[in-house]
Order: sequence, then structure tokens, then C-alpha cells
Amino acid sequence: MNKIIDYPLVFLSLVFCFLSVQSQPKYKYDLIIKNGTVIDSKNELNEVLDLAIKDQKIVAVEKNISATAAPKIIDAKGMYVCPGLIDIHSHNFHGTEADQYLSNSFTALPPDGFTFRNGITTIVDVGGAGWRNFKTFKTQTIDRSKTRVLSFLNIVGNGMRGGVYEQDLSDMNPKLTALVAKQYPGVIVGFKLAHYSGFDWTPTDRVIEAGNTANLPVMIDFGGSQPELSLEKLLLEKLRPGDIFTHTYAHVNGRISIVDKNGKLGAFVLKAQQKGIIMDVGHGGGSFNFEQAVPALAQGLKPNTISTDLHTGSMNGGMKNILNVMSKFLNLGLSLEEVVRANTWSAAQAIRQYHLGSLSPGNEADICILNLRNGNFGFVDTKGLKMSGTQKLECELTLRSGKVVFDLNGLASESWKK
Repeated sequence: MNKIIDYPLVFLSLVFCFLSVQSQPKYKYDLIIKNGTVIDSKNELNEVLDLAIKDQKIVAVEKNISATAAPKIIDAKGMYVCPGLIDIHSHNFHGTEADQYLSNSFTALPPDGFTFRNGITTIVDVGGAGWRNFKTFKTQTIDRSKTRVLSFLNIVGNGMRGGVYEQDLSDMNPKLTALVAKQYPGVIVGFKLAHYSGFDWTPTDRVIEAGNTANLPVMIDFGGSQPELSLEKLLLEKLRPGDIFTHTYAHVNGRISIVDKNGKLGAFVLKAQQKGIIMDVGHGGGSFNFEQAVPALAQGLKPNTISTDLHTGSMNGGMKNILNVMSKFLNLGLSLEEVVRANTWSAAQAIRQYHLGSLSPGNEADICILNLRNGNFGFVDTKGLKMSGTQKLECELTLRSGKVVFDLNGLASESWKK
């Protein structure tokens, strides 16, 4: 039996399908952030611009991108649109091993609970893991975090276990440390020395040897020696341009402070910064004092990078979070552009990750939207001393790889009434 084809019906069906396809919206972008002041130090931007995202990438930063070009619009009027913040000094090798301080133990913190709500999209664990336990750190933390987690490998093979473990010269192997770093390029971004208390340059020489072998920077937490080792020798003779001196504004036992008892900044400190030594804040629970920071800033020593030294011993003290530390420097006289640069493009350069820290088209869409509050605020240093201020940064929204991962006041959300 021949099947009868109803040609008019087929024609009408095809027309209906065509019109249905044509009626579907075709968007150029996935998301547009409009009306915010874009601060991007790499590209020298500090003006009201729109930003468009497509396929998890930044694809346009320009004036007046059409609001009809994306299904989702975020209005950032009166706010600041910045690259996702980078914290280059944190402790995130969280685990359950007792008495191991910051190496797979309870004092370190899982990243995602402390990053996105503060605008951080990239965080660097400094020294929690050494070559012996880096794989555990990678499997346990790096691979399981939405935050981009990088590492400065400890020169001590057992990592930052504290106490006698960090005094063991026999476990400071520059060859094996550099070898493991080469196995994880772009994840291990440098080397760390901390907490050595002997009057001995050997640990410094070994971490720098690892840095030379792997062509990576080192970060030094200097101090604890009695008598004190020369800070001038460390900065001008031992460290190389691009190496990082953390806890810059600290006044701790066993380390010469950068500002002497008469309030004078050592001339060698500015000379070291001019040489290319990166001055990092590394606030922590005991490493930031106003009596050091105020005169140092007045005499020209601004930080290259602003970091937290996040761990359970600092998060509830004077440090609190990255935005609190940035706000301190804002109230100490740095401009908003300077404090944002310190935690974006300058931080990216310090860890040699040049694809981070800017809003260049083609970059992964790691973005934070900040609000600058005006009022009466108090800021506390690690000695429990207070400074009053009138400005405070707050994170409104964070995007990681183009996806909203934190939204304080629902900027990216529709009203429930709709």
C-alpha cells in the first residue's frame, strides 16, 4: 500500500521548525559585568568599563557593551572590578596528622573556605610540603580545591612540621627539592625557607641552590638566630633579584628589624628593593607591627606584594583576611590602585605566573568585584595595637573561571519575586 504524503503539512512543519530556531536568542557572550570601575594594573586601566565573558574566558573589556549580548548581566555600578586576588603567602596543607604544625595537620586551612569570600582566586601554600610529602598535598588539597592552589616547596623534605624537623640540615636537599619542582611546572612556583634558628647560612644557601637549579624564586622567613644573622647580607648578598623577603614589617626575636629603635629605615632595605628583592607583607599572627610599617612607608618602603600568612593562628587575630590587610595599607596612605596591584599583577609577577593577575582578553575569567566602604573602622596589628581608619574593602562577588563562586548581596541573582 502506497503511503500518502501530505506535502502541505510537511511544509508547514518545516516552517514552524525554522521559525522556532530563529526565535531562540543568540548571545555573543555568556556574562557581562557593566558599569564598574575596572582596575587592571597590567593594562593600566582604572576607569568605568564593561567586561564580557565567553566560555570561561575574558573576551572584551570596553565601554558600553550591549546589555542584550548576554543572558546574564551583573551591574557593578559604584564598585571596583579587579582581577581575582592572589595571596602568595598562605598555609593550606590541611590534614589530620597530630603535631605536624602546617604540614598535613590541623593548623593549616582548606583553601575554599577562606578564598572566594575575600576575592581570592589563586592562593600559594608556602612551605607546608617538602619533596617527601608534596604528592600528598597535591592529591589532598590542590586537586580537590576549586581555588587555584600553588606551592612554594619547603627546602626541608618533611615540610613545615615545626620544631626539630625544621632544624634538620640533613633533610635540606636542594637537588631532590629542585627535581620534584621540575616534575610539577606551574604548580610548584618556588621554594621556601622558614623557622631555622641556628647561626648558620647553610639553609639559605641550600634553598637558593634549589632556586638556581630549577630557575625559580625563593621566599625567606628570616629570623630566630642568636646572635642575629645579618639582614643586610641576606638582602644584598644572598638573595637574587626576584626572590621574596616575607614578614617585611615584623619585629621579632632573632631578626634585625628594618626600622631601628630610632625609627630610621635601614638604607640597605631600599637598596635591596631597588635591586629587585620583593618585599612581601606576610602579616600572619606575629609578623606585622605598625611601629615598623608606619615609619617604613613614610621613608619610601612600600610593599611589592600584600599577603596574609593565613593559618589558624592568624585568621582570628589582627590579620583576619586579605581584604583587612589590604585595607590597612589603604589607610596607611597607599592608593586603591596600589593595593590592588600588590595582590594582582605584582603578585602574578612574583610567582612568575604571567597569565594571572590581569583582565587581558584571553585570560581565564578569574574576577572579583570589590566595594570600598567609608566609615570609622579599627585595624589591629600582631601586638594587639589599634589604628583607626576611614576606608575598608569588602568583596561583593567572585568569579572563578567565569562562574560565580561567591555573591555577598546577590548581584548575579534574580529576585525571587520573578
